[in-house]
Amino acid sequence: MTMTVDAVYVGGTLKLEHPLPLKEHEKVRVTVEPETSPLVAGYGMMGWTGDAETLERFAISPEFDPNEAP
Repeated sequence: MTMTVDAVYVGGTLKLEHPLPLKEHEKVRVTVEPETSPLVAGYGMMGWTGDAETLERFAISPEFDPNEAP
């Protein structure tokens, strides 16, 4: 059984958002992938020469939303 779960890294430990349906002492294999928005993951394909953080700020900030312009 494969499952994807969300967790937060706090003080050297991964804290799961929900309990897992596992037996006590059951062995598992863990793969860790930092959560990244699809926009940031693909920013190199758009010809963007700035950094990923700035691009994400432009993309999600209401300040730069053309529908919110005065």
